[in-house]
Amino acid sequence: MSAPPRAWGVRSDHENAGYERLFGGDSLTFGTGFPLTGTRESRPDPAREMELAARAEALGYDALWARDVPLYWPRFGDAGQTFDPWTWLGYAAAHTDEVALGTASVVLPLRHPLHVAKSAASLDRLSAGRLVLGVATGDRDPEFPAFDVDPDERGELFRESVDLLRTVWRGEFPEVDSRWGRLDGDLDLVPKPTTATVPLLPTGRARQSMEWLGDHGDGWLFYHLPRDTLETYLDDWWAVSGGKPYAMAVRTELAEDPEAGPEHVHQGFRAGSEWFVEYFRELESMGVDHVLVSPTGEDPERDLTRFARRVVELV
Repeated sequence: MSAPPRAWGVRSDHENAGYERLFGGDSLTFGTGFPLTGTRESRPDPAREMELAARAEALGYDALWARDVPLYWPRFGDAGQTFDPWTWLGYAAAHTDEVALGTASVVLPLRHPLHVAKSAASLDRLSAGRLVLGVATGDRDPEFPAFDVDPDERGELFRESVDLLRTVWRGEFPEVDSRWGRLDGDLDLVPKPTTATVPLLPTGRARQSMEWLGDHGDGWLFYHLPRDTLETYLDDWWAVSGGKPYAMAVRTELAEDPEAGPEHVHQGFRAGSEWFVEYFRELESMGVDHVLVSPTGEDPERDLTRFARRVVELV
């Protein structure tokens, strides 16, 4: 299997600064996710998180990703980064300069799309076009009755939300009749994004067909997969998308011994730096464009630095 050529000849209407940072070149790019301190069940320290965000940018990480977890469910064991992703990424934008700011991912069925459109366009403007919007259907069952949303309608809600987002970003004073309300052409969404539309990365299958994902996504964000399965997914994705970017999340626990072989952990590996370098070189050769890694542990600054120096800079 060989990756398709990247078709960046003409700038598309979604290729803002963040999208270009992740996907505009020929090399694999690396991002990491909040909370950088590793605090996932309580409120992380904002000041320390922003120190680490600036450090990650200085080390060459290309993106900082924030999750959307509207309500905390203790049984899930993970509160995300606790803070609302729009507020949090706006705060991160003020403490960084050029790194892409991503959502991984906004749960569209639980949010009014006009609020999403307003928040995303505002963040994109205030960050000088650095926002890349991962979007998903949600996976925490108790949240759906809390928002009076039928979980069986998630797929349909997702599609209709994406359509409305694109409409109000691209057009002026649109006329729309949707399940969320009606626009009669006398109201407009402001601000508009820095490009005609904020780039959207559907996450996982999002309860959609591959054809829909390829037509409507500006890229695809998926999870760690075994090599053979990943090859199949990449082939299927390129067949329906015409070669749009593919991004994936991989859990990365860096062993002290640089020669240590891989051990499987949830959604990724624990391994030495030499193995990770070869692994990511293989992903790059297969056509993966961006990886969201998780190098932080008990000493986040040391761990971010070690992974950047021993892996990212050598891939």
